[in-house]
Amino acid sequence: MITQQEFDAILADTTKRVTGDIHWREDVDHSPALEFRIEVESDPGWPLFLVGRWNPFAGTLSFALIHQGAGRIYALDLGADHHNPTCERVGEKHKHRWTESFRDKQAYVPKDITAPWDHPLDVWCQFCHEANIKHNGRMNRPARQEELPL
Repeated sequence: MITQQEFDAILADTTKRVTGDIHWREDVDHSPALEFRIEVESDPGWPLFLVGRWNPFAGTLSFALIHQGAGRIYALDLGADHHNPTCERVGEKHKHRWTESFRDKQAYVPKDITAPWDHPLDVWCQFCHEANIKHNGRMNRPARQEELPL
């Protein structure tokens, strides 16, 4: 479990970084989605990693910052509606932000994400910028095996 103060410090930390190229892989559960998982380094040594999931058939994309002790603490979801614990519905573009009272269950509509779900590289850049994460590498375009040229 983390406190609100610790979450705020993690999100504000500008030393968070992802090192290396990101390669999308087939979902281990054999869904039509592609996924990646990559460690997030930082000077304070926060126990973090990032998970990405893109499903071109469902029209969804998500990036989630995971704290190894607390679970998902910050995330962006595109293409899937969300129902908050307060019974408020938020749209198909929403972010989850850790709070002590709701953990990661409360979402809001962000104004800083303008790229659509089918432009995952552009969304990645916007997500990293807003979450203070520097990516030292490149993200490869997600492609299903049958889409690759021979």
